[in-house]
Amino acid sequence: MAAQLSPQQLADKHRSTLDQALDAIRTRAYWSPHPEHPKAYGESAAADGLAAFQALRGTRFELDQPGTDGWTGGEISPYGPALDVEYPHADPDVLLPAMRAGAGAWREAGPETRALVCLEILARISARTHEFAHAVMHTSGQAFLMALQAGGPHAQDRGLEAVAYAYQEQTRTPVAADWSKPQGKRGPLELRKTFTAVPRGIALLIGCNTFPTWNGYPGLFASLATGNAVLVKPHPRAVLPLALTVRVAREVLAEAGFDPNLVALAVERPGEGIAKSLAVRPEIKIIDYTGSTAFGDWLETHARQAQVYTEKAGVNTVVIDSTGDYKGMLANLAFSLSLYSGQMCTTPQNLLIPRDGIATDAGDKSYDEVVADLAASVSGLLGDDARANAVLGALVNPDVKARLDVAAGLGDLALASREIAHPDFPDAVVRTPALVKADGARKTWEGAEEPGYLSECFGPVSFAVAVDSTADALDLLRHTVRHRGAMTVGAYTTSPETERAVEDVCLEESAQLSLNLTGGVYVNQTAAFSDFHGSGGNPAANAALCDAAFVANRFRMVEVRRQA
Repeated sequence: MAAQLSPQQLADKHRSTLDQALDAIRTRAYWSPHPEHPKAYGESAAADGLAAFQALRGTRFELDQPGTDGWTGGEISPYGPALDVEYPHADPDVLLPAMRAGAGAWREAGPETRALVCLEILARISARTHEFAHAVMHTSGQAFLMALQAGGPHAQDRGLEAVAYAYQEQTRTPVAADWSKPQGKRGPLELRKTFTAVPRGIALLIGCNTFPTWNGYPGLFASLATGNAVLVKPHPRAVLPLALTVRVAREVLAEAGFDPNLVALAVERPGEGIAKSLAVRPEIKIIDYTGSTAFGDWLETHARQAQVYTEKAGVNTVVIDSTGDYKGMLANLAFSLSLYSGQMCTTPQNLLIPRDGIATDAGDKSYDEVVADLAASVSGLLGDDARANAVLGALVNPDVKARLDVAAGLGDLALASREIAHPDFPDAVVRTPALVKADGARKTWEGAEEPGYLSECFGPVSFAVAVDSTADALDLLRHTVRHRGAMTVGAYTTSPETERAVEDVCLEESAQLSLNLTGGVYVNQTAAFSDFHGSGGNPAANAALCDAAFVANRFRMVEVRRQA
């Protein structure tokens, strides 16, 4: 197919961005080419984005991909309105062979061209950030500003980060080398060797409901940049953001002279459950998955033909030993517990607080005082309904509400959840967090039956766990991470010895740690190019976003030797 985007045009436009991304993952300094502020996209961007989103509603989402055997849809916004978008339903027996047809040319293009094509895809997505923000908001329940930032620039950063790692790993080995081994009087043995990064095959991206782009883009772009075709299977409640992504990717691939079927969409009919059948097909060689532990474990066990990358459930824990900024600690924790109604894989769940209390700059505080003050801080943060709606968003699905509804039966409520009306979306389900007191005595979790707080309670429910000492808190932290996993760990202490002890636990159990956060950085937020999301070293996830291990096994280096 005729290319409208030449390699030189792509290089002129994006090579400097790729170089900056490579520098950023080396230095781990702050950097982002994607602006967070809504006004950065132009005066008309907000209105244009909303209009573009509204124009998608009630339509058929055409992709012109092979194997379409019908149409399906059914997304309903957590804010109430039905999206009424129909998507092509694909016959995998037709679609998967078509996806393989363009693989040779994509492989031969090489790491740099693939990276630059990926950057063009990201640039076009970035230009439509407001449109994507509405799509994310109305499929995930995120408040608009969070949907714009997390679903837009932050997701795009994570995609670009994956491209940078992919390029770096593929170019560690030279494309060609002359080899000469001296043989004395007989003369040297000489070979000409070439080395090609060869993709594994078709990658399957299984999207999630809460962060379809943020969690989806790393795997999508890591696979595409390493030469693999990518089949995108969105969560049935959050199709639109990834469908838009697929459409943009197909347009760019075609304009760059490649087969657009290198990226395709697989949307399931209600109750069809196509992820299981697709995951074990022999054509699928890579799987990226974010979601429940049960299905993640199933994939790791049954999709034996594929390299499987999973982010599953964990029990995120904060150890509260002491603090030099009591007010700042409470404010930081209150926001961390409230953001997006706790519907983040990084939200703290268990707060381990010594039964005898903690030392602070405001005087010694008992366990009950710490819990009451934290409850008051959450209530203060969310006391104004307008601000509460902007922080909380909407509950993403009925399962989250069901868990919240039974929170009162899990222990003594230090803070009850309350219902908040949304002024623009009367059908939105908006709830403030619940804080439950729990007994963390060693006998309660060392026995045969673990307490309820040691299971993930995804959503706006957290536990103030009374422990007998900081030493017991560290043992409970270790037990939790080892057996349940954790995407994040937090700790507050003024003791260097305790700080080191917490760090040792996290190093030994491979958990990402945040210490003494009291300002505008929160334990449940990570920055691309600098922070690792997950570690891949505990049961919560077998991969980290993003490191070299996340990309390096998506391709193999194949050598050809020729007699010189």
